[in-house]
Amino acid sequence: IEEADFMIPVIAPVGVSEKGESLNINADYVAAALASAVSAEKLILMTDVEGIKDAKGGLVSAVTMGEAQGMIDSGVVSGGMIPKLKCGVGALLSERVNSVHIIDGRVQHAVLLEIFTDKGVGTLIQK
Repeated sequence: IEEADFMIPVIAPVGVSEKGESLNINADYVAAALASAVSAEKLILMTDVEGIKDAKGGLVSAVTMGEAQGMIDSGVVSGGMIPKLKCGVGALLSERVNSVHIIDGRVQHAVLLEIFTDKGVGTLIQK
């Protein structure tokens, strides 16, 4: 791999208002916009839960964009997972990001396990 072929950007989601005030921008939306802007293969959103949970509390390994929206609309998904799902769907709708993964950042080697195993350890959002 040559240096220019691979990069992982780390961005602080801080903006500035017209008055020069610092603004804290939701990191998930910043990550999704950046992933779309650079045509990222994958957008990986790390959180402190396993991934998307179903109505019974079980981990959902994969959802489509439509299923994700249905989980928001029905109230199955709530709180901080809503912006993760919305920005993930938005990144996929941009047609510049191919997949979105929501994984538990507390799990050792979570990124490797999500990407290089058949089932993964989080939730994959697909088109």
